[in-house]
This record gives sequence, C-alpha cells and structure tokens, in this order.
Amino acid sequence: MEKFLHRAIDLAIENVENGGTPYGAVLVKDGIIIGEGVNTLHQAYDVSGHAEMIAIREGQQKLQTNDLSGCIIYASGHPCPMCLGAIGITQIKHVYFANTVEEGAEVGLTISGQIYDYLKGQKDRLDLKIEHIPIPVDDVDPMKLYAKKSR
Repeated sequence: MEKFLHRAIDLAIENVENGGTPYGAVLVKDGIIIGEGVNTLHQAYDVSGHAEMIAIREGQQKLQTNDLSGCIIYASGHPCPMCLGAIGITQIKHVYFANTVEEGAEVGLTISGQIYDYLKGQKDRLDLKIEHIPIPVDDVDPMKLYAKKSR
C-alpha cells in the first residue's frame, strides 16, 4: 500500500518540477498499477485533466470497462468533488490520499475547498445558477428514447 502512495507523491513532485500542481494519482488492481496520472491543467485547457481522472481513464482503457470495482486509488491529495464523482461512478471503493484539502488551501489551491464548503452547506452559494427546463412536449425525450432502446 505504501509503495503506491509513494508513487502518487513522486508523480506529484515531478509534476511540480515540470510547472504543474502537486497532484499525482495511481490506480491499482490486484496489486498492479493499471493507471497513473498527474494534473495536466498547466499543459492543456481541460478542467478534467486531474490526476485521478487521468488514472481512471487509463485503467478503463486497459481493462476495457467502466466498472473499476476492485480497484484502489492512491492520490497525493484529497480528490476534488469532480474526481470523487468519477471514483463513485466507476465503483472504486477505496481511496488513500496524502495531503488534505486544508493543506492545499494553505498553498493557494482553494477551488475544491470552496466547492466542498458549498456541498457541506457552509457556503451559501457558488457563483452558478442551475435551473431545470422541462423538455418541450413536441421534442423527443432522450431518456424515454433510451428506455425504449435498452429493453
């Protein structure tokens, strides 16, 4: 277990040395690394370029599945809400991490903390408006279309 967390930390250190943020992640199944990643936000304009997301993508491609149950994520920092969403959707059941959200905030990495505060009800709002607009009656409902096709 410790060697995988060390690998995630080494990836994070290498990423900092290359101008990135201090995040690295390793996806492991049955004691074998099947995916690795670092935050690539400094290289590409892609907000989903987080270490955990990249490690998950690699693992999904390697195993040719969206179901990563039985896998473990080791991350240099606490996964953000987006990464936790992907971890949950892929059925990963265990995450080990080194640095906390608070430690990230101490060095200026605050976006995840703001989102966590909102989700915990400690922040009134994000600068975001989310509003439901029902599908117009004359339009095809993609959910109903999916239901018909998946039977």
